[in-house]
Amino acid sequence: MTAPLAMAGIDPADVASQELLTDGFYNTLYRLEMVDGARQVLKVEPSLNEPRLNYELAMLAAEEMFLRVAEAGGVPVPQVVRGGEGYLLMEEVPGVNWHSLGASLDAAEQERLRSELGRIVADLHRLTGKRFGYAQRGLATTWREAFLGMVDALIADAARFEVALPELRKRFAGLADLLDDVATPVLVHFDLWAGNILIDEPRGTRHISALLDGERSFWGDPLADMASLALFGDIEQDEAFLTGYRQAGGVLVFDDSTRKRIALYQAYLYAIMLVEASPRKRPAAPQTAEALERALAVLG
Repeated sequence: MTAPLAMAGIDPADVASQELLTDGFYNTLYRLEMVDGARQVLKVEPSLNEPRLNYELAMLAAEEMFLRVAEAGGVPVPQVVRGGEGYLLMEEVPGVNWHSLGASLDAAEQERLRSELGRIVADLHRLTGKRFGYAQRGLATTWREAFLGMVDALIADAARFEVALPELRKRFAGLADLLDDVATPVLVHFDLWAGNILIDEPRGTRHISALLDGERSFWGDPLADMASLALFGDIEQDEAFLTGYRQAGGVLVFDDSTRKRIALYQAYLYAIMLVEASPRKRPAAPQTAEALERALAVLG
């Protein structure tokens, strides 16, 4: 543990206790309790020798950008202490991840939290930039250029790791006109499944205390977040989330263009999940390939 502390500029004498966290699938996380009582989380990237996808280079720089922009915009996220090459140090936020609560949430509480999440995501989608794409991989002037470039990089990754994918490039390029409807780069988290949403109950009522793991964030179409928000499902059926999103000013009308754009981002996300299984040396969720085919069927 001495090396990660040194990387982050932390004197071991300032650390009262430390704990390796096992929630992450890519980076290594440590919970630190400092001598002065502060509780922090240190996130460390894998060695550069470890195999990874193209967009995963300098992911913690992307997460630091996401956290700083989101916090300035009033979105609940961990506060950055400092970041640097290969590491990110954050204040710990109290709570447990939503996924771990499982069946302890009754239907009414689940609906209330989904509505709260909708309002938070609408706040996130008010944060805009000047160019499109992954900040750490170079930005583009149009969403069409950025997204098709992201897809090309993933297809190259699939070839490098010998992962067979359905034909994506021609299908996506054939619908590229839909991407031209996106004129403003919006901050997109792109990994908002329940495991990356923290729930706390300091006053006896559960609420969302933070959005976590913004390392896969990019500047793009806000509809892209609807892929992970309804992982393996259909955000159009999530009435509680949609009510909260619209109440907070989010605009979402389900027409043919909207449904196809969401399907594009679902297909991209599920393809990532299939390809990353190879360098991670762990299988993708069993429903991933079927979910990818469903998304492609929407595209025609």
